[in-house]
Amino acid sequence: MPDDETQTPTLNRRGTLNRGGAARTPAGPQAPRLPGAAEAPAPWLLRLIAVGLVLAALNLRPAITSLGALLEEVRDGLHMSGSVAGVLTSVPPLCFAVFGVMAPRLARRFGAGAVVSAGMAAIAAGLVIRPYIGSTAGFLAASALALMGIAVSNILMPVIVKRWFPDRVGTMTGLYSMALALGTALAAAVTVPLTSAMGGSWQSGLAVWAVLAALAVLPWIVLVRDRTPAPGTPAPDRSASGQASRPAGAPALRITRSRTAWGLACFFGLQATAAYITMGWMPQIFRDAGVSAGTAGVLLAVTMAMGVPLAFVIPRVAGRLKQQGPIVVVLGLCGLIGYGGLYLAPAAGAWVWAVLLGVANCAFPLALTMIGMRSRTGAGVVRLSAFAQSTGYLLSIPGPLLVGVLYQHSGGWGLPIALMAGLMIPQMVAGVLAGRDRTIEDEC
Repeated sequence: MPDDETQTPTLNRRGTLNRGGAARTPAGPQAPRLPGAAEAPAPWLLRLIAVGLVLAALNLRPAITSLGALLEEVRDGLHMSGSVAGVLTSVPPLCFAVFGVMAPRLARRFGAGAVVSAGMAAIAAGLVIRPYIGSTAGFLAASALALMGIAVSNILMPVIVKRWFPDRVGTMTGLYSMALALGTALAAAVTVPLTSAMGGSWQSGLAVWAVLAALAVLPWIVLVRDRTPAPGTPAPDRSASGQASRPAGAPALRITRSRTAWGLACFFGLQATAAYITMGWMPQIFRDAGVSAGTAGVLLAVTMAMGVPLAFVIPRVAGRLKQQGPIVVVLGLCGLIGYGGLYLAPAAGAWVWAVLLGVANCAFPLALTMIGMRSRTGAGVVRLSAFAQSTGYLLSIPGPLLVGVLYQHSGGWGLPIALMAGLMIPQMVAGVLAGRDRTIEDEC
């Protein structure tokens, strides 16, 4: 998210408040700091946190894409129907919607570093438990544990960046975004070869990713006791009873009245639907078309790897445009062509379809960029981000489940792919609506 540059009072790049051109530090008692985490944190500490960010980001998707690469083996091993497998692929957005909203409250109480550390531990525990629990219900529960850790960590990554790297927000955001895309692609590409190298056991192929999550816990231990708020986040005013109160004169932002907010929520939800259908089902589509399991995993990795360079390019281009609708349409057309190719010649043009769908999936960084552009105030961006992401993830839940049901009852991929292509149309409409040159304050 871009640095907040708001109306009076505003936040400058150092995180202090500007009132009438004068800068001062936020009022209120200062939270205790770690040794070396004062105004100029020790270089070793910043390097450690940077490593922690990269390791955490690497763990934010392998629980999902490793399962997609071995979904057929998991279904056979646990005797899952296509409908139940659809439920399994719907669990990630459900967990992100439910547990993601808990992250800010947990961070205020325990500190962002402690919550991310616990999140990495939850990922490791869930990944170790789920392959060996021996039942579908247990597999789903252990997956939910890992996804809970992913949800809270995903929400808090920008908070950590703002707290420790206030003058390098763009650079560090790009770093962990690249690591996230790399982890997504890596799990898709190497899960099948790793499974073969470990004797062909799908349980081992899934559980091995717990090692990376356990490793990611270590850098965050030093921040477990840190309670310092992000720079530029003033301590809330509190009444005599100790309850937080709204600053005097702050208007109540009724975000549900904004067409732009709803457009962003729908756009976010539909792009998330496409992403989780792709991560959960695309390898199976290629395998059913005669592509080997290893190649199908690599094809998914290619799709996910497109997010590495484009996550840098698309936000920069979008930020220079007053309206982002043209980018939305280009990404949507790539998705339509990719799904058309999957329908007509899934194996013959597999690499082309994988690249096109990877470009279409880059609607995610575009959605995050538009969230930052559709409000004039920092508080508005926070409200819009929470509304668009939580509502969007809720909207995305039925998609992967419906694909599984259609696949099971139709006996093929024609109807599911038609559904995926059809959803691109409302995604483009919602994105064009959300990309108009206006802010939610104009509509609320």
